[in-house]
Amino acid sequence: MSSKTLWMIGAVVAASVSAPTAWGQASAPVSRAEVKAETRAAEKAGKLTPAGEAAAPVIPPASASTKTRAQRKAETLQARKEGKLVPAGPAPAPDIAQQKTPTTKTRAERKAETKAARKSGELVPAGEGSPSQVKK
Repeated sequence: MSSKTLWMIGAVVAASVSAPTAWGQASAPVSRAEVKAETRAAEKAGKLTPAGEAAAPVIPPASASTKTRAQRKAETLQARKEGKLVPAGPAPAPDIAQQKTPTTKTRAERKAETKAARKSGELVPAGEGSPSQVKK
């Protein structure tokens, strides 16, 4: 083979290797400002996937609120006063009404009841039950 043939084969191989790379860059590079604008638009449209390992939530976009911020705050304060707010977290909501009723027993009476319940095995170990599981 002549050097001209080898040079032609090398040029063809180089062109075939670099051609897909050139074709993949059909669009011009995007500026940082354009990327930020696209991200803001996707966020407003609710199309961004949240960070983390969980799948994207399937929550339909909420319609505009019909209440003002002041109205929502007033409702929340009223619900707090009435004991209707659900505590944050995975724990079940405690019986607020039962907790707010004043006791009619003295401390000595409660201690005696607790001592008797412990002797009879009626106490639920700490962290292993809820108030609804306590025998009455």
